[in-house]
Amino acid sequence: MLALRLDAVETGPALQNIAKPQPGPGEVRLRIRACGLNFADLLMLEGKYQERPALPFTLGMEVSGIVDALGAGTSGPAPGSRVAVVGGHGGLAEFGCYPAAACTLIPKTMSFEQAAAFQIAYGTSHMALDHRAHLRAGETLFVTGAAGGVGLTAVEIGKRMGARVIASARGAEKLRIAQDAGADALIDSNTPGLRDTLKSLGGIDVVYDTVGGAAFMEALRATRPEGRLIPIGFAGGDVPQIPSNLLLVKNLSVIGLYWGGYLKFAPETVARSMATLFEWYGAGGLHPHISHVIPLPRASDGLELLRRRQSTGKVVVVMPEA
Repeated sequence: MLALRLDAVETGPALQNIAKPQPGPGEVRLRIRACGLNFADLLMLEGKYQERPALPFTLGMEVSGIVDALGAGTSGPAPGSRVAVVGGHGGLAEFGCYPAAACTLIPKTMSFEQAAAFQIAYGTSHMALDHRAHLRAGETLFVTGAAGGVGLTAVEIGKRMGARVIASARGAEKLRIAQDAGADALIDSNTPGLRDTLKSLGGIDVVYDTVGGAAFMEALRATRPEGRLIPIGFAGGDVPQIPSNLLLVKNLSVIGLYWGGYLKFAPETVARSMATLFEWYGAGGLHPHISHVIPLPRASDGLELLRRRQSTGKVVVVMPEA
């Protein structure tokens, strides 16, 4: 079977023919139909992600597909079931084996591409805004990188939770996409004076930051007393160093959120969150945005789109038809 493998950080990923995996006890084997790409895939390529699979490994964190076989002692999901799963890696391949307990049945109305784009981005934003920041209706939410994979879902979820949403992104096209997702006010990230602009809009209660660097620091200074700041990622390359005196004077909270960690220490919290999200999707309340659908042989092109920040929403890789 075909798979995008990383043998060494220095050589980069390559498409290889490898043996089809066999499911172990408690596992299912999926005929993978689609795999969503994430910024974390780029960090894995560079050996910088907090979870580092042993080399060599197959890239791809989240997938959707059809259950193809069950391991010993595995009762389901039954072969033929349409499921989505976050496996951490192994998704950029024609087949993969995953714990049966981690698989989620996907609605009949959801395509494989949408399912592969759904779990990490929407799961991260919902856990951050609901479980960690306790965003309340009527509050003002500021989202950086608001047209990206997780940023766009934060706009959509924040609006659904009743917040006033200010979105920052680069260029008119990305800002239009954020507006379509529900943003009430738009800021081009190329425009100087972010702090003053945010203050002119009345200040902010919750910061959802995917970029890091100067944007986080400017937002920090425009946050109202008792505001909450959530550093989600550092796509801009700079990890902000937060001055504690500002947190003290304004009674601010900086809240960490690593969604993948909850899969290990509180999977039941993730399950509740995902149940809510799939319910919202089923009711027509969420609309996954996929800017590029790319075949597996060109998966490296998809990763390059993320690296150059040329995509909006999600990039999804699809596997060859059986």
